[in-house]
Amino acid sequence: MKIMLIAPDAGGVRKKKARYVPFPQASLPLLAALTPEEHEVKIVDERLEEIDFEEKCDLVGITAMTATAFRAYQIADEFRKRGVKVVLGGIHPTALPEEAIEHADSVVIGEAEGLWEKLLEDLKLGHLERFYRRDGFPCLQGIPPSRIDLLRGRYLLKNVFQTTRGCPHNCGFCSVSTFMGRRYRHRPVEEVIEEVKACDASMIGFLDDNIVGNPHYSKELFRALAPLRKKWVSQGTVKMAEDEELLRLASDSGCIALFVGFESVNEANLKDMHKTFNRVDRYRKLIERFHRKGIMVIGSFVFGFDEDDTTVFPQTLRFIEEAKIDFAQFSVLTPLPGTEVFMKFKEEGRIFSYDWSKYDFAHVVYQPAKMTPQELQEGYNLVFRQFYSWPKILRRTLRNWRYFHYFVPASFYYSWVSRHPKTVPGICSGGS
Repeated sequence: MKIMLIAPDAGGVRKKKARYVPFPQASLPLLAALTPEEHEVKIVDERLEEIDFEEKCDLVGITAMTATAFRAYQIADEFRKRGVKVVLGGIHPTALPEEAIEHADSVVIGEAEGLWEKLLEDLKLGHLERFYRRDGFPCLQGIPPSRIDLLRGRYLLKNVFQTTRGCPHNCGFCSVSTFMGRRYRHRPVEEVIEEVKACDASMIGFLDDNIVGNPHYSKELFRALAPLRKKWVSQGTVKMAEDEELLRLASDSGCIALFVGFESVNEANLKDMHKTFNRVDRYRKLIERFHRKGIMVIGSFVFGFDEDDTTVFPQTLRFIEEAKIDFAQFSVLTPLPGTEVFMKFKEEGRIFSYDWSKYDFAHVVYQPAKMTPQELQEGYNLVFRQFYSWPKILRRTLRNWRYFHYFVPASFYYSWVSRHPKTVPGICSGGS
């Protein structure tokens, strides 16, 4: 069979594709690796290339986050009109499978290992099931290396890997523990190392939600990585800097940057979202420890928590400048289906838009507690624009000159994003 795997663009059809994007969509190269060799597989990242709806194929698999769900449904409908079988999977179809099945022949609920192979066999035998789901979560031992070779797009960081899944924390706005479970699952270190060894790139990324969630495992991984002399980035928590040995091993193994979810500079927000392991009063000291080890800090900040008012924007910018955070990702609080925040806001009648394309962490789709939707949207746009202004980019670049060739393209990308401010979507009916 000929199989096309598609990562939709949340923005839909564009006149001009992006020159490059930060990372590839990680699940499709893995799905391609799980596909038996008898099948021909093609990966299409719609952010970077057009979808050819006339191309002959036997099966189309589409992965969807909430922000890309609307576009995923459009793509699915187009292929089904042409008589092509369509399978939907990913976080959004897992959260809302009954919605997804309206646009697909089959929906994979949860992680694909074991289910994808069965689906392909069923399709070959002519009896595709509507839903494929499992009890529990798959073991990560023996997962084949991702088919990065099938990626044709332009990525700031193309060679990405995964060592763990799951998260024991239950942050109210996050879908990770709902989708991947509240227990860390690990790939065997030796399997990760073999996959990394096969990659000739000097710069790699680990797409774990928290690469230091199990410090014992992380230390073993970092010790094994060090001889490979790779530079790498990943995602962790600020608590990592409290463990001197863990921080040293990460640095020695090539870590140059870590994405850290600070989320808020207001302790009350962290408590409300069950992220009490973050302590605002220790942020600066821990950031200094990262910097002393040569690790850049990419800070994640979310606006729109119930304790936020319009003062949160200047407060956050001031903190970022004083703490010398190297890079930042700003998000509007987004009530993703399946999360505690979604259920709470829906019950309170605060969600005014169910246009999934606006659930991209950049649009306000609900009524905030202490400001208007417009104030939240404008504040988010302002922070993004100010942080990624050219003078501030230059200042941070000089501070991180060692990684100029990584730092500058990423800064250019987010500066471009900041020059396209978002607006509050109109009120719409419907939803789930």
